[in-house]
Amino acid sequence: MAQVLVIGDDLTGSNATGALYARLGLRAVTVGALAQAERYADRVDVLVINTASRHWPAARAYAAVRAAARTAGPAPLIVKRVDTTLRGNPGSELDALLDELTAREPSATIRTLAVPAFPDAGRTTVGGLHLVDGVPLTRTAVARDPFDPVRHARVTAVLGAQSRRTLGELALDVVERGPDAVVSALRESRAEVTVCDATENAHLHTVAVAAARLAEADRIRWVALDSGPFGAALAAELGLRPTGGPPARILAVVGSTTDRTRTQLARTETALGARWADLDPADPDADRTVAALRAAAQEGATVLGVRVAPAPVAADGPVPVPDPGTAARLLRCLAEVTRRAVAELSPGGLYASGGDVAAAVTSALGADGFAIETEVLPLAVAGHLVGGPHDGLPFATKGGLIGGPDAARDCLEHLRAACIRYAPGTPPRTGGHTTAPPP
Repeated sequence: MAQVLVIGDDLTGSNATGALYARLGLRAVTVGALAQAERYADRVDVLVINTASRHWPAARAYAAVRAAARTAGPAPLIVKRVDTTLRGNPGSELDALLDELTAREPSATIRTLAVPAFPDAGRTTVGGLHLVDGVPLTRTAVARDPFDPVRHARVTAVLGAQSRRTLGELALDVVERGPDAVVSALRESRAEVTVCDATENAHLHTVAVAAARLAEADRIRWVALDSGPFGAALAAELGLRPTGGPPARILAVVGSTTDRTRTQLARTETALGARWADLDPADPDADRTVAALRAAAQEGATVLGVRVAPAPVAADGPVPVPDPGTAARLLRCLAEVTRRAVAELSPGGLYASGGDVAAAVTSALGADGFAIETEVLPLAVAGHLVGGPHDGLPFATKGGLIGGPDAARDCLEHLRAACIRYAPGTPPRTGGHTTAPPP
């Protein structure tokens, strides 16, 4: 059975949304005909149904979405994908989904989180108003769309023009206070649909964490109305996993201690739940570091790594510059940690940041080299190891000073998707490596 059912209203948005779930390591497929939905519902982790209903009359769109939900059957998470600018029939299609779900599960407590923000695409929600690059919808080109002009910037007004559900709003200042504040606000709310402010990916994560807590504690059945990233964040927080078994681990090895790198790694913690073992530059200890990685794996982390802790800086002193001897010791320790961690923890993919680190890791694993398959982003490439005992192991590398805040996250998500494509039972690329599930 599919773990996630997504119903979208156009093909481009449906495919883009499916890609977000694939980055989580979930197998996603987009279909159009209901017969195809029946065929694939039990064969994928994420079933995306495109009703192509964005420009249809509201009643016809309602019927199409309800039929799609009925045909696909139940899923732990159901998502109504909406346009990033709220064009089309978001309220009518949400009602169709909720009506079908309520009929199927009459005793369930069903509520909707409407989070249309897509920060990476410049779509944000502040004070209940939906913005494109900081401009309210009614002052953008979508207000003059020839098919579906958007007449309101307030999300509740857009939905309320079509939906019978009661509507509420969750303000940005509540979201910024963290998951506990969001849990309290959602518990106090009587709204069937809550529109949540969000201006950055961390806000999506906060709301998803709160929703997952309420799903477990209060047995709430959440439906997500979103443009893509919130539903994926909620799926991750609900613990939805590939039906083929536990997700493969990704091991990351990072030698850079720059501010840019620290920001990137912080993003992996909030977006992916990454766990990092810090290597002390004054006393690099492979035994201690491997033990920390082992403990993180035993606690269920699927993205884990080792990084060099920044050297302490005196308040009135210069930033310390590591001497060549210290740098060489750190590099040897990182390589040794990688060799032992790969042997013990059987990661499905490996990420290295920094050219020296990538070279040391490749050598420590006995590989002949690195087969390049794609560029994840400029100066960040992905492929697999060739030769040696780990031939075929998915591998990605990036310069320590390369990329924006989400660069490391993007590389790790690429590796996670690669692990699914080459999971146990599928042929390795060039040699004998297959992805081993966590013990």
